[in-house]
Amino acid sequence: MSTPNAATRHSQTAPSGLKKVAIASMAGTTVEWYEFFLYAAGSTLVFGPLFFPATGSQLDGIIAAFITYAVGFLARPIGGIVFGHFGDKYGRKRLLQLSLIMVGGSTFLMGCLPVFDQIGYWAPALLVVLRFVQGFAVGGEWGGAVLLVAEHSPNESRGFWSSWPQAAVPMGNLLATGVLFLLSATLSTEAFLGWGWRVAFWLSVIIVAIGYYIRTKVSDAPIFVEAREVREASEAAQASTAEKSYGMIEVFRHYPRAVFTAMGLRFAENILYYIVITFSLTYLKVVVEFDTTRILLLLLVASAIEFTAMPLVGRLSDRLGRRPVYLTGAILGGTWGFFAFPMMDTGNEAFILAAVTIGLLFHAMMYAGQPSIMAEMFPTRMRYSGVSLGYQVTSIVAGSLSPIIATSLLSAFGSSVPVALYLMAACIITAVTVLTLKETRGISLHDVDAEDVRRTQERLATAAK
Repeated sequence: MSTPNAATRHSQTAPSGLKKVAIASMAGTTVEWYEFFLYAAGSTLVFGPLFFPATGSQLDGIIAAFITYAVGFLARPIGGIVFGHFGDKYGRKRLLQLSLIMVGGSTFLMGCLPVFDQIGYWAPALLVVLRFVQGFAVGGEWGGAVLLVAEHSPNESRGFWSSWPQAAVPMGNLLATGVLFLLSATLSTEAFLGWGWRVAFWLSVIIVAIGYYIRTKVSDAPIFVEAREVREASEAAQASTAEKSYGMIEVFRHYPRAVFTAMGLRFAENILYYIVITFSLTYLKVVVEFDTTRILLLLLVASAIEFTAMPLVGRLSDRLGRRPVYLTGAILGGTWGFFAFPMMDTGNEAFILAAVTIGLLFHAMMYAGQPSIMAEMFPTRMRYSGVSLGYQVTSIVAGSLSPIIATSLLSAFGSSVPVALYLMAACIITAVTVLTLKETRGISLHDVDAEDVRRTQERLATAAK
C-alpha cells in the first residue's frame, strides 16, 4: 500500500465545483427525506385512521402506524451495510442514484395503496413492505450524500460544507409539511382523507426526476478515486492473499471504537428530532387538540428556521471545534422536554412555535457537525461503511422507537414528564460520548488514510512473524 503523492495530497476541489457537489448532494437528500418525513406525518394524520382497524382509541391507531413507521428504521442499517459495502468498492455517486430511484418508487406506490376498509389487513401489510424498501434506500443515501461533500471539502471548512446535506433534512421535512399543509388547508377533511393525501405521495415522481438529473452532473472525490486505485493495485499484486479493505466486517475489525462512538453521538440527536417533529404532532393533535392545518404551518416555519441554522452551526464547528458545539447541543437538548411541553399546553401559537423551533435548533447543534466528525473517524477505503453503520444502526433503538415510546408513556401516565425524562437520559448518553471524543477539526483526510496505512502495515508485519 502507498500514500498519496504530494500533488494529490494538497489538491482541493475548486469553490465552484464544491458548490455543485453540495447542491447535487442536497437535491437528492432533500427528495429522500421529503418522502421519509411524508410517511412520518402520514402516520399521525392518515395511516392510523385509514390503514388499521378502529379500536375506539385514537392513540391505538397512531401507535400501530408508528410501528410500521419503525420498520423503515429497521431497514435503514441493512441499506447502510449494503450501500456502504458497494459504495466503498465502486463509488458514492452510483449508489446515490440507485437509492433515489428506490425511495421514489416505494413512496409513489404508497399513494396507490387501498385502505383497510377495502382490502383489510393486506393494507397495513403492503404498507410495511413499501416502508421497508423506503427505509432500505434511505439507509444507503445518507452516508454517500455526506461523504460526496466531505471528501471534496477543504480541511478548514469541512464542517460548513458537509452541513449542507444535513440542511436537506429540514428542507425535506419543510417540503413534506408544506405539501400536506396546502392539501389539508384547501380540502375538506373527507376529501383529504379520501384522496388528497395520495397527491403528496404521487408528487415524489417529479422531485425524484429533478434530484436524479442533478446528481448525474457530479463525480466522486479525488481522494476516493485515489484510495480505490491503491486498493485495486494492492489486490492485483497480492491476489488472494490481499487483505480485504472495505465492508462492514472490516470496519468492526479495525475501527470498532469509531463505530460505537458514532452510535453514541447519534443516539440523543435522533431521539430529539423525532420527538420534536413526529411525537409533537401527536401531542398537539391529541392532548392540546390543536387544529391539524395550524400544526403543519408551525412545523413548516420551524423547519425553515432549522434549515437556515444548519450551515451556520457547521461553520461554528470549523471555528470552535466539533466537540464544544456538539456537547452544547446535547446538554441543551436534555432540557427541552421540561419546558417545551408546558409551552405547548398553553395552546398559544407563539409558544408552540417557539417550543418546536428551540428543539430543532438544539438538534441542529448536534446534527450539523455529524458528517465532518464521522468522516474524520474512518479512512477512505471503508468510510462509507463506517459512517453508515454508526448513523443507521442507531436509528433502530433511537429514532424508530422514540415516537412509540413517547406515545406509550403519554398513554400510560397521561403526562409529558416521563417523555422529558426519557429525552434527558438519551442526551446524557450522548454528552458522555462527546467527552470521550478526540477533537478532529481541521484534520486532513489524507492524514487519516496515511495513519490507516501505517496501522495496516504494522498489523501485516506482526502477522508475518
